[in-house]
Amino acid sequence: MAVPDVLGHDPRRGLLLMEDLGDEDLFTCRNAPWDLRRRLYEKTLAIVSRLHAFPPGCFPSGDIRLMPGFGTELYRWERDYFREQCVSKTCGIRLTGGEDEELETELAALARRLLETPPVFVHRDLQSQNVMVWKGEPVLIDFQGMRFGSLFYDLGSLLYDPYVEIRDADRAALLRTYYDLSCQSQGWEVFEELFHLASAQRLMQALGAYGYLGRERGESRFFVHNAPALDHLIDVTGRTGTLPRLHALARRCRASMGT
Repeated sequence: MAVPDVLGHDPRRGLLLMEDLGDEDLFTCRNAPWDLRRRLYEKTLAIVSRLHAFPPGCFPSGDIRLMPGFGTELYRWERDYFREQCVSKTCGIRLTGGEDEELETELAALARRLLETPPVFVHRDLQSQNVMVWKGEPVLIDFQGMRFGSLFYDLGSLLYDPYVEIRDADRAALLRTYYDLSCQSQGWEVFEELFHLASAQRLMQALGAYGYLGRERGESRFFVHNAPALDHLIDVTGRTGTLPRLHALARRCRASMGT
């Protein structure tokens, strides 16, 4: 696995010395020619496909503690985070009781669909600033949130990343690259549908985080990512056909921000 080398560890003091991978990552490469970026993304997807293929039963669970895996409660927390921090506090939208109940029914069904996919190791925050480029090769960092979950969550994190722009045709080609690399058992149409559903779930989490970090933590720089994240959410929910209420809400949120 392409990760930084651990150079030293002091468990008593809680210190870890890791390899310095410099300042270049997929985010800093966002304006590079697509041919260069494409190769980096393809290599990243190859790394991620190996992570997802690691047999869960071989994980030394007695020696290493993972974060709690994706389940009903975590998916619920992510969508509540979105409604509170993005919809209510950032966009100033108050849902009526009936609207909220209908939305909850739709989003709970989304979570159930993702829970039907086999759990694998996922990075959980696989976005452009967490993929360093060291000597021309991608290296994963910030993986302390690794846990069991749906592989589609990682794919949505990377390919619908609000921090960078990827054209629709290029995103589809990259998704197909992963599909071919990972020898998926389900057909392409089902695979693509699950990708869009998981992307919607991930974007809700990201939008909740931008609102929380921007207001509660005073990190106003995160607000700039709200508009592209909502544009992505509008896009993916429009493609699924099963998230009409979330699609409409994303459009209301986007309209509240203007241009």
